[in-house]
Amino acid sequence: MSLTFAIGLFAFCTLVIGIVGTRLTRTVDELADRTGLGEAIAGAVLLGMVTSLSGIMVSVSAAWGGRPELAMSNALGGIAAQTLFLTAADVAHRRANLEHAAASIGNIMQGTLLLCLLTLLLIGRFSPEITIWHVHPITPLLFIAYLYGLRIVSKAQSDPMWNPARTRETLIDEPDEANQQRSLPGMIVAFLLMGLGIGIAGWLLERSATVIAEETGISQAAVGVLLTSVATSLPELVTTVAAVRRGALTLAVAGIIGGNAFDTLFAAVADVAYREGSIYHAIPDAVSLWVALSLLMTGVLLAGLIRREEQGPGRIGFESVTIIACYIAGVAMLVLGGEG
Repeated sequence: MSLTFAIGLFAFCTLVIGIVGTRLTRTVDELADRTGLGEAIAGAVLLGMVTSLSGIMVSVSAAWGGRPELAMSNALGGIAAQTLFLTAADVAHRRANLEHAAASIGNIMQGTLLLCLLTLLLIGRFSPEITIWHVHPITPLLFIAYLYGLRIVSKAQSDPMWNPARTRETLIDEPDEANQQRSLPGMIVAFLLMGLGIGIAGWLLERSATVIAEETGISQAAVGVLLTSVATSLPELVTTVAAVRRGALTLAVAGIIGGNAFDTLFAAVADVAYREGSIYHAIPDAVSLWVALSLLMTGVLLAGLIRREEQGPGRIGFESVTIIACYIAGVAMLVLGGEG
C-alpha cells in the first residue's frame, strides 16, 4: 500500500466512522426508552460498545501483527481523546455546564468503575511478567471487573441510595413518547448494521495507520495516540454532541464514560491477540503515561459531576478547562519526549 493510498484510506475510514456515528445517537436513545434500560446504561453499554468497535479492531489487529505499542497507544489514547471530546459537548450545551445538567448516580458510578479499570492496567504494567498461554493474569481480571462493575452500576441506578439535587438546569432522563413509533426489531437491526460498519472501518484504519507510521518514520506511540485513537473516537464525538442537541444529556455523558470503561478492555483483548508474551510489558513508558493521564482526567471529570458548577471559565466547567490542559500537556510530553 502506497503512502498516498494509505492517507486516502485513513481519511475515508474516518469519514465513514463519523457519518455512521451521527446516526447511532437517535437509535440508542430510542432503544433506551423502548427497552427500559435508561440513558445511563444504554449510553455506557450500547453506545459505548458500538462506538468503540473501530478502536478495538485497530488494537486487536495491531497486537496480532506484533505491534503492541500501536495497539496499546490506540486504546489508551482513545480514552484520553474521548474524555477531551466531552468538553466539546460541554461547549455545545450553552445553558449550563454539562456536568451540572447531566449529573446522575449512573454516570458517577461509571466513572468510578473506569478509575478501577485504569488502575488495573497500571498494576498489569508494573506486576511481574507472568503469562499463562501468553496471557497475563490481569487480563481476565479486567473482564471480570468490567462485568461486575456494570452489575453494580445497574443496581445503584435502579435502587439509588444517593441522588443529585435537582436544579432548574437539571435534565432528568425520561422516556420520549416519540421514540415509541419505530419498531423495536427494526431499531436493533439498524444498530447492529451500524456497529458492523464501524468495525470494518476500524480494521481498514489500522492497516492504513501502520503504513503511515512506516513510511513517515513517526513512532507507533504517536500514531496510536494522535492518529488512530482520535479517528476511531470520532463516533464518540459526533454521538455526544448529537445527544446534547437532542436533550439527552445523561446519554451524552454516559456514552463517553461508559465507552472509556469498555475501551480498557481493548488492552485485555489485545493481550490475548498478542502472541509474544504480556502486552503490558511490551510498551514503553510513553504509552504508560497515558494511563496516568486518563486516570487524572477521569478524576477531574468525576469532581465536576459531584461539584456541579453551573458556569465556569468560558461558560464551561472547571473540569473541562482542566481536561483540555491535561490533554495538551500529554501531547507535548509525547512529542518532546519521544518514545521515552
